[in-house]
Amino acid sequence: MPPEESSYPDDWLRIARRDLRRAQNLLSMNDPEAAGFYLQQAIEKFLKAYLLFSGWRLKRIHDLEILLDDALGFDPGLEEFRTLCIQVAGYYMAERYPFVLQPGVEEEDVRQSLAEADKLIGRLEAQMT
Repeated sequence: MPPEESSYPDDWLRIARRDLRRAQNLLSMNDPEAAGFYLQQAIEKFLKAYLLFSGWRLKRIHDLEILLDDALGFDPGLEEFRTLCIQVAGYYMAERYPFVLQPGVEEEDVRQSLAEADKLIGRLEAQMT
C-alpha cells in the first residue's frame, strides 16, 4: 500500500519552492527542458497547496488546467494564468516523452514562463497568509 499523501498546504509549499529553485538553477545551467519540467512540478504543487488551503480535497492529478479550473472556484481571477498553465504543461510533456517532430523547449520561453509563474505564485501565496 503506497503512503498517504499529505493534505497540509505547508508540505506542498515546501516541495513547490524546492522545485521552483531547481527550475531556476537548471535554467542558469542551460538546461531549459529540465527547467521547464521542474517549473511544471512547482506550479502543480503551488496550486495544490492553494487548493488544500482553500478546503479542496486532495486529488491525485497532475493536469495544470484541471487544477486551475478547481482553483477558479476560489478565485475566478486566476483565469488569467490559463495560457501559462497550458504552456508549462507542454514543457512537462517535452521532457518526459519522445516526440518525432516536437521542437525542443526554448530557453527564452521558459524564462518568460518563470516570470509569469512568479506572478501566479505571488498571488497564491498572498491568499494563503
